[in-house]
Amino acid sequence: MNVNSPVGTWGVEGDEAGITRIYMPDEKGRASTGTAPKPVAAGAHQLEEFFAHKRKNFRLALHQVPATDFQKDVWHALEQIPYGEVRTYAQVANTVKRPRASRAVGNANHANPWPIVVPCHRVVASGGGLGGYGGGEKVKRFLLTLEGVDYD
Repeated sequence: MNVNSPVGTWGVEGDEAGITRIYMPDEKGRASTGTAPKPVAAGAHQLEEFFAHKRKNFRLALHQVPATDFQKDVWHALEQIPYGEVRTYAQVANTVKRPRASRAVGNANHANPWPIVVPCHRVVASGGGLGGYGGGEKVKRFLLTLEGVDYD
């Protein structure tokens, strides 16, 4: 299912077991046909609420995807970052007890199949920079601003 936002169209993909992927604007997702499975419809609805400032937390079924233990640890750490707050790559690395793994945290963020729901946009560079984002700087800045984070 597609979800419109001020920075473009997001896509939600999955099955009855859960959401398998959320596509950022400019990413090519698989076209869906027919009625969306309940988890996909719920994901699209909750993203719409998020973009309308009506949702800060997500309660969705996420389908298990192939990932390393490290990636899973990082994604879990991302889920603990509150709405409207940021952490640095180094802070996330410390959270997962791998203090020298800041770059690996960035790679795990990039592999995150559920952006926004697993909020990789809330991770910024230690030196005060915005840091990377698979959807691009404009999208990351939009998401942080939406959450009330002034990051210039």
